[in-house]
Order: sequence, then structure tokens, then C-alpha cells
Amino acid sequence: MAERIGREEFEEKVLKSGLPVLVDFYSDSCMACKKLAPVLSQAEELLGESIYFYKVNTNYENELTEKYEILSRPTLIVFINGREAERKTGVQRLQEFIDWLKAF
Repeated sequence: MAERIGREEFEEKVLKSGLPVLVDFYSDSCMACKKLAPVLSQAEELLGESIYFYKVNTNYENELTEKYEILSRPTLIVFINGREAERKTGVQRLQEFIDWLKAF
């Protein structure tokens, strides 16, 4: 299961990572986020060696939410070498999600 991180860990775990990183910006009260959770878990099981998975709760991490202009939940951002490479919003289908992540 993806580790929940906050702004204190964000730079070290996401921006300084040697591997691509997927960050799930979510909210506990978001129904779409709850639907996405099993997809993320399955993707992490399949791709966990090649990409790191982290979660940021937008209810508690206002600074990160504002910095990355998170307007809807869930928002999934892939970071490569400390920079945003691409983002998606909403619930994803497993195979399409995995195919998207394999491109990184």
C-alpha cells in the first residue's frame, strides 16, 4: 500500500528520487479516491520495483495542494527527476493505468 507522506518527506521521497514517483493527491471523504485505491494497490504490486507510489492527503497538506494546483481529487502526478512529468485526474481502469505508468 502506498505510503502517506507530507511536506516534510516530499522533497526527499519524491523530488530527490532516482526512480519515477507516482503521487496520489487524495481526500478521505472522496468517493472516487476510494474507488481508485484498489487500482493503485494492484499497480503498486505489479510495478513497485520500477516506480515509487506515495499518497498525499489534500485535507492536511494545504501547502502541497496549492503548490501543485490540485483542483480535483484524485489527482495522480508522475514525477521524474524532481519534476512533474504528467498528471491524470479521476478513477482509472487498471490496465490503462498500468500502461500509462509503464511509459515512465
